[in-house]
Amino acid sequence: MKSATYIPQTQLRHLKSVVAAGKVVVLYGPRRVGKTTLIQRYVQQYDPHALVVTGEDIFVREFLESQSISKLKEFVGAHRTLIVDEAQHVREVGLNLKLLIDHVEGLRIIATGSSSFDIANLTGEPLTGRRHTLILLPLAQFELQNIEKTHETRANLETRIIYGSYPEVILMDSNQERQIYLRELITSYLFKDVLQIEGVRYTDKLLRLLQLVAFQIGQEVSLAELGTKLGMSKNTVERYLDLLEKAYVLYSRFGFSRNLRKEITKSRRYYFYDNGVRNGLINNFNPIALRDDVGSLWENYVCVERMKCNLYFKRLVDSYFWRTHDRQEIDLIEERGGHLHATELKWSSKSSKSPPRGWRQAYPDSSFQVINPDNYLEFVGVSEH
Repeated sequence: MKSATYIPQTQLRHLKSVVAAGKVVVLYGPRRVGKTTLIQRYVQQYDPHALVVTGEDIFVREFLESQSISKLKEFVGAHRTLIVDEAQHVREVGLNLKLLIDHVEGLRIIATGSSSFDIANLTGEPLTGRRHTLILLPLAQFELQNIEKTHETRANLETRIIYGSYPEVILMDSNQERQIYLRELITSYLFKDVLQIEGVRYTDKLLRLLQLVAFQIGQEVSLAELGTKLGMSKNTVERYLDLLEKAYVLYSRFGFSRNLRKEITKSRRYYFYDNGVRNGLINNFNPIALRDDVGSLWENYVCVERMKCNLYFKRLVDSYFWRTHDRQEIDLIEERGGHLHATELKWSSKSSKSPPRGWRQAYPDSSFQVINPDNYLEFVGVSEH
């Protein structure tokens, strides 16, 4: 592994821009995506005198859980930046951070956590109006421009589609290493946050649920059908899927409609934040030539890369899929600036370049494009060079 290589993270620049006196910046996302690395880089480049601690340290927790203004002041001392890594381990962390902000003039705070419910549930109400949130996801393809040229990006496409974009996976030299890493990630980390939630006990059913969803990328998911297959209620399936979204394993998208009766709107499609995790869950790392799910892999890959672009470039975009009861469909609908932009995602470059008739008739002012491996780079934020 090229362990000394650092791939510049877009959120590092954003972190610098939002850190301010009297504010708490909360940085969260999946485990192992580089939050600690991001913090280390921030300190090295912008704030070498920051106080950096981890919520996993019992002595740190003794101070940060104290709710004692004098103890909190003593802990921070003369530092004007406090960084709490793994802040979800600190009880009442939001209240204690509020006390620090209120009573230590000019203090800046950064807190990191592994998932949204870890930190949001702990920091929410006390920090209303004083908190700024950043999300860190597996590396975006446009971030990898810093370490590879366009022809290398094109050559690496199959590897990205199969093994995903976790930083360590990107830097590994062999596919065998990548497979071992992804299996360990799934076994040791994927459910760690979810299983800490009260009432979640069935690791095997969580795994089976994700495997079932993995085979339905690009399709509407029936909660009732999943429940029947798993021996669980529809409500329990819905709760587990919600927790898996909050843990940044999955994300969902609703159907788009302007209230035409034949359009499907209530169902959802689910995607994985990382293709490698999806393939690891179904234990299939076969090359594309030997697969029958390349269309699903391509759709998942492009959808999540596009979502990273919109998130990191701070675009105000609402994203959907579109489908009618007579099975006309479009993979991705983006609504931005009052305009509709429709995108079909096709692995084959020979696919039709025109939208379905029902879409043309209902939304004649919308744009339409087909994204395939020949033209995808600009769509996912990569500048050809």
